[in-house]
Amino acid sequence: MKFSRAMKSLSFRRLQGAEMAAQIRISVQPEDFDIGLETAALAIAGTGGVNSFLGVVRHQNDNADVRCLRLEHYPGMTEAQIQTIIEEAESRWDVLAATVIHRIGDLYPGDQIVFVGVASTHRGDAFNACEFIIDFLKTRATFWKKEFTPDSDRWLTTRQTDLDTASAWQASEADPH
Repeated sequence: MKFSRAMKSLSFRRLQGAEMAAQIRISVQPEDFDIGLETAALAIAGTGGVNSFLGVVRHQNDNADVRCLRLEHYPGMTEAQIQTIIEEAESRWDVLAATVIHRIGDLYPGDQIVFVGVASTHRGDAFNACEFIIDFLKTRATFWKKEFTPDSDRWLTTRQTDLDTASAWQASEADPH
C-alpha cells in the first residue's frame, strides 16, 4: 500500500475495555477526499444517525472575487487542537465516531476544504456535535489562510461572528438550561 503525505497526519483512537471511546479520525492533507466514502465510513455498529458538514472555497469573499485560497498549518499542533475539540464534543454528546479532514495548500473556488462527520446513536447528538466541532475548528485550530483576489492578496482572520458563536457554545456549557 502506498502511503501519501496525508497518511502521516492521520490520527486514530480506539480504546478497549468496559467503555468504548469514540472512533476518531483526523487528517490534515493537501489531497481531496470523497465525502460519500467518508460519510459511509461513519455508519459503524450502534449508529442511529450520521451528520456531516462540507466546507468549500467561496467564489467571493468580502465583495472580491477569490482566485485562490492558500491554507497552511502547524503540523502536530493543529491535529492535537482538533483532537481536543472532538473530545469536548464527546463530553457533551453521545459520539460514536467522528472524522475531521482539513485540506491545506492552494485551493480554488468550489474546492472542498473541510469535512466534519459525526456518528451517534441519535440524530440530535450527531447534529449538535458536528456543529460544535466545525464552530470550534474556525476559532481554535491553527490554520493560516491567505486569500488571493484579482487586486491583491490578504491574510484572513477569524470573523467576529465565529468568535460570537464559540462564546455561545461556552456559555451553554456553563448554563445548560
